[in-house]
Formats: sequence, structure tokens, C-alpha cells
Amino acid sequence: MIKLHDKFFKPFIPAKQIDEVMQRLATEIANDVGDEIPIFIGILNGSFMVVSDFVKKYPKPCEVTFIKLASYEGVKSTEDIQRLIGLTQDLTGRTVIILEDIIDTGNTLAEVHRIFKNENVKSLKIATLFYKPEAYKKDFKLHYVGIEIPNKFIVGYGLDYDGLGRNLPEVYQIKQTQHMTNLVLFGPPGAGKGTQAEFLKEKYNLVHISTGDVFRFNIKNETALGMLAKSFIDKGELVPDQVTIDMLNAEVEKNADANGFIFDGFPRTNAQAESLDKLMTSKDSQINAMIALEVDDEILVERLLGRGKTSGRADDANESIIRNRITEYYNKTAILKEYYSAQDKYFGVDGVGSIEDITERLSAVIDKL
Repeated sequence: MIKLHDKFFKPFIPAKQIDEVMQRLATEIANDVGDEIPIFIGILNGSFMVVSDFVKKYPKPCEVTFIKLASYEGVKSTEDIQRLIGLTQDLTGRTVIILEDIIDTGNTLAEVHRIFKNENVKSLKIATLFYKPEAYKKDFKLHYVGIEIPNKFIVGYGLDYDGLGRNLPEVYQIKQTQHMTNLVLFGPPGAGKGTQAEFLKEKYNLVHISTGDVFRFNIKNETALGMLAKSFIDKGELVPDQVTIDMLNAEVEKNADANGFIFDGFPRTNAQAESLDKLMTSKDSQINAMIALEVDDEILVERLLGRGKTSGRADDANESIIRNRITEYYNKTAILKEYYSAQDKYFGVDGVGSIEDITERLSAVIDKL
């Protein structure tokens, strides 16, 4: 990830892919033009890198020139197009190919057609490296398109954000969720995970998403996902990961402006962790850390047996069941510990001591993220 001025951008299109597309465009245009010597015209400032790399790959004689138009302010394409530097040569009877870095709304393209309307060219063709079909508002034909991309702001390979980023050899896409901290909170039964999640939620203004609570809410309210999950549960089958992910996605969507999320009870397998990563990536975000409360087994057993005297939960009153639950937790967590450790995102925190002491240790980890 990179930061330009006040915004963050994430890797989007690598330099190697751009190079391959430029080669394809050069070959395609050369085959269409044949032995004719075309004039390639770049639109400054953005197209300077496109034009430079394109003509180096073009296998036949050609001429190159530039015009300069202004159409961007910040990250928005404006309606006001100004022709800053015009043409200085006679184009009568010539084949002209406009080389654009990107076409989105088509406003610049409309001005290009207006400029060349009275130039008496033989033909005018448009070639663009990037094209945003969702944003395009005009009817002008695009003869050559390199890569179709979503309607999100990009920088790099000649494209800038308020002057920065043109020199990057690859392309980056704006990260729309600028500041978000997302945690996966783990802890064995009796570690006090639920209590700490409540403290962290309040302290950092995060949204606590407990998978168990989400399931109960959806089933109780008979949502489409809840009924689907219940159909598997009633048959004694595991609810498919995708159903769970869809439920989590709905929770994230409901809290799109949150500072971040605490995921509790999910993921429990590598496949689930990968699915959660994909979900957060689709939101222009990521999992920042897996934080696991670490407590000695004997302390856990003592805590749960003590809790069982007042909780009314049968699984808190039987030592054998408690130890099996702890063993199951470690078997599952060991896999995820390896997954998140490989990303330098695993943090073990001592879960013994007063609630305040444990909260302070957790906060020390989060504050560094």
C-alpha cells in the first residue's frame, strides 16, 4: 500500500501486465494500419508514459505529437475541459490515432473530437490503455481498449493524484476505507474473551460481531440466510462457510462507517480465514491482527467450574467436558495461529490477571497496529 497526500492506494495492476497489454495494442494497431505512416497523438499529462512505451513497441515508422487538455481536479473528472496546448502541424489526409492513458466519462474524448472536426484527417481512431465502462457517458467509438477497469480512481503509469504518482511503473487503486482496524479475537473457554470484546468495542469504537449472536439473530428473525442456515442445522449438518460469510457480510454492510470490527467465533479454519480475507478486501480493508488470550489450562478449568455454579450451563459443570472444549480450541487455534503468523498478524496476550490488566495488554497490541 502507498500513501499520496491524504489518501491510501492499494496495488491493482502490475507493471508486467501493463507491458503485455501495451505490446498487444501496438501489434494490433500496426496490423490495422498496414504500410501507412500514422500520427500518434498523446493527451498530456497522463499519456506521456503510455505514448513512450507504445511507440517503442510499434514495429513500423510513425510520427508522434502531443496536445494538452485539463479535466481532473483531485480524484473527480470535471465537466470543464480546457485545451491548453494545441496542434502545430497539418493533419490533412492523415490517419490520426489518439493514445489515451484512461477514458472514463468521455468528456476529454468529446473535446478531442471537437478539436479534430475541422482538421480534415483521413481517419481518427481512439486507443486507450484503461477504460471504465461504468463511467462512460458518450457514444464515441473506442477502437482499441487495453484493460477494462471498475469505476474507481487509479494512480500510476502516468496517472496522478494531485500531482503525485505519475512515476509509478504499476497502477494502484484508491483504498476507499481509509482508516479501519479489524481484529479476530480468540481465547479458550473461560479466558474472558466476551468481557474483553465489550471493553475493546467501547474503547476503540469498534463493532463486535459474534458469529453465535449473528446466527441466533438471523434464525430468530427468519431472514433468508437464517432460514437457510437452519435448514442445515435441522438436518444435523454443518452450515456451509459461504452462508456464514454472507451473514458476516450483511453485518459489515450494516456498519459500513465503523472504525473497524472485532470478529468473534470466526474464522475457525484456514478456508474460513481466507474467505474472511476476501470479504475484507472487497470492502477495501483487511484483517489487521488475530489476538489470542493465553491462559493456563488449570486456571481455565478452575474458572469454568466456578462459572458453572452460577451460569446454569451444563458444559461449565463437567470437568471432562471442559477439558475437551479446551483441547478442541487449541486444535483449531493452532492452525489459525500458523495462518496469521505467516502474515505477521498473530499476537498472543497473557489472559491472567485482573480484567483491567488484561485490557491494558490487549490495548498495547492494538495501539501499535
